[in-house]
Amino acid sequence: MRNLVLKFARAIKKNPDFRIDDRMPTTAILAMLWTTGLAFLRGLWRRPWLGGARGMLFIGKHVTIRNPRLVSVGRSFVAEDYSEIQGLSAEGVRIGNNVTMARYAMIRPSGYYGGEIGVGFQIGDGSNIGAFAYMGAAGGIRIGRNVMMGPRVSILAEQHNFDRTDVPMKSQGTVRKGIIIGDDVWLGANCCILDGVTVGEGAIIATGAVVTKDVPPFAIAGGVPARVIRMRGEGEAPPASGPES
Repeated sequence: MRNLVLKFARAIKKNPDFRIDDRMPTTAILAMLWTTGLAFLRGLWRRPWLGGARGMLFIGKHVTIRNPRLVSVGRSFVAEDYSEIQGLSAEGVRIGNNVTMARYAMIRPSGYYGGEIGVGFQIGDGSNIGAFAYMGAAGGIRIGRNVMMGPRVSILAEQHNFDRTDVPMKSQGTVRKGIIIGDDVWLGANCCILDGVTVGEGAIIATGAVVTKDVPPFAIAGGVPARVIRMRGEGEAPPASGPES
């Protein structure tokens, strides 16, 4: 059975190197097959409503996809239980191959009750969106390939104006610059990326960091506000309080 499951998983993921831990008991494998099978059936039901789907998709329990015609997904997309996608946006929501969206994660380029429509959201092949993550894509978010994201990451591509003190801040409008996350980036748990930031290829953002400025490629950045701690490849291990996925 293990070999059959492994062969099936490799075919779905298009990854010949995919492995199943030899320590996994048969009961766990059967439970995984049951859960995956139900998610596959939900994906079959949702598929015709999407703007595009290039392969199998796996949809968990109580997943919400609003304005699905503006959402396109690649092969082997997984939306885990209670995750949510709001497709309404100028450029739509575009998801690459082998992307996983963990439990309670949210992609939200636009509000649900009117107001200005957001720009949209894009994520590349092999990336993941962590549990309880919030993708506030009003100003546009572009995430590259093979990006790792820990739980409760916030990416916020919009900022409220606040200069005037005689008018409530919520009535002063917003600024939208957009956020770019390069390929092979690691976003640690609970970090926050603010509007206008570009995180370069291969960078690591430490746990709990608040990123207000661009991070160069292959840098390790942490703190509030975040600063570059060192560059990758310098031979020193990351700090103990560093990134966690």
